[in-house]
Amino acid sequence: MADPRFFTLAPPQTLAEIAGVTGVVLPPSVDGARQLVDVAALHTATAEHLSFFDNRKYLEAFRASQAGACFVRPGDAGNAPPGMVTLVTPEPYKAYALAAQAFYPEPLPTGRIHPAAVVAPSARIAAGTEIAAGAVIEDNADIGAACRIGANAVIGAHVRVGDHTVIGSNASLSHCEIGRHVVIYPGACIGQPGFGFAFNYDHPIRVPQLGRVIIEDYVEIGANSTVDRGAGPDTIIRQGAMIDNLVQIAHNVEIGRGVILAGQAGVSGSTRVGDYTLIGGKAGLTGHITIGKGARIAAASGVMRDVANGESVGGIPAIPLRDWLKQTALLNRLLRKTKS
Repeated sequence: MADPRFFTLAPPQTLAEIAGVTGVVLPPSVDGARQLVDVAALHTATAEHLSFFDNRKYLEAFRASQAGACFVRPGDAGNAPPGMVTLVTPEPYKAYALAAQAFYPEPLPTGRIHPAAVVAPSARIAAGTEIAAGAVIEDNADIGAACRIGANAVIGAHVRVGDHTVIGSNASLSHCEIGRHVVIYPGACIGQPGFGFAFNYDHPIRVPQLGRVIIEDYVEIGANSTVDRGAGPDTIIRQGAMIDNLVQIAHNVEIGRGVILAGQAGVSGSTRVGDYTLIGGKAGLTGHITIGKGARIAAASGVMRDVANGESVGGIPAIPLRDWLKQTALLNRLLRKTKS
């Protein structure tokens, strides 16, 4: 059970309500009025808990679980222990995520502006938005309805923030437009100048960065991540992209819909990342390349060329994933031979 000091548990949910939230069809023999009180892992769940089984590594834990109900794939329902209600779905983890959101909904903004916040008279703050102590809202900023602005966050002049967006503590936003239902975690910096210089023997000459950052709806930007504004064209993060902590997005980059970037990844200037691409932690992408839709980039890879739609790559420099794995295996064999 989650620590109640930090997480607020909703009232018990019926199986019918859980099915409605997740799209699962209840078996005819199951009582839809049966209530569950919480979500829990397979090994800690009791008859009052909802769990999920999505990785066959945990098959024995599933067989031994005492969970009252569990999301499972169609082929795994037969392994359920007696008494467990199996909620069959092709995507158990997704269903669990939706159910867990119902048990632990995000807190609603209070609508209170703390007396220690600094809000410019020309700023527009829509109804229901909460602004914490020490936050600064500069001239002509436009904050939508039901937002939450964390302590010491800075919203720069003329920045626009859409409805239901959360800006974490100590985040800094400038030269940007933020969509609806966006989450920007603490310490993130959005809209600072891109890293653009003209070569000069005495010292580099900074190129003015005259673009913006555009972040579309339902995007998440992790803690201490940075998104530089464009040099002329805008830096764009498309709808539904998920960016982990400590990620660097350079100027003029375009991140497609539903892209996922894991921690410490970096994307250099003017690179385009296609929709639904997955980029592993510490991967680095050089500038002015195109990553195709649905590509997969392994963790700690160095990508120095275009990647085709659906292609999986790994290594430094990144090559097709199968080739990289073969190279690694061959090098290991050679190493063993030299030691024998």
